[in-house]
Amino acid sequence: MNVVVFDLETTGLSPERDGIVEIGAVRIVDGRVDETQRYETLVRPTSADGRAMLIPWRAERVHGISNDMVRASPTIAQVLPEFLEFVNGWPVVAHNIGFDGGFMRTNATRHGLTWNPAAEHCTVQLSRRAFPKERAHNLTVLAERLGLNFAPGGRHRSFGDVQVTAQAYLRLMDLLQSRPVKS
Repeated sequence: MNVVVFDLETTGLSPERDGIVEIGAVRIVDGRVDETQRYETLVRPTSADGRAMLIPWRAERVHGISNDMVRASPTIAQVLPEFLEFVNGWPVVAHNIGFDGGFMRTNATRHGLTWNPAAEHCTVQLSRRAFPKERAHNLTVLAERLGLNFAPGGRHRSFGDVQVTAQAYLRLMDLLQSRPVKS
């Protein structure tokens, strides 16, 4: 089991209108989280036409990333080639892959690059399969359900969320593989 687990923090919910402010990723190699193979950077958000964007207060309230924190950071145009090289075509995992993958696809296309992982796996969908009677599947609830803890200050920061998502992915895969097959 070799995958790249990644997470983004953004200025909002729309890949077309909003920007990425942080990327975090870690590799799972042979079924084990390998934190020596990690990617983490703040990103100065830009609009589709490359103009600087401000982080709205609502978004800052969620992830705690301020305009001052990203002022000297590279833009997505500078970061994306490096991040795509880190992913290197491996399958990827995210908690709500539709959101994170959508931002990656949109930004890659915008900069003449290709978001082309071997596969995209979603821990929200895996959680729904593993816990079909539960209604909530957000990362905080899933972490509690699986007995996982966020590092202090790690929730809603890319690498903190990635650490928990990676462990959740491994546990969900074990849970789902250990269940008897229904005929």
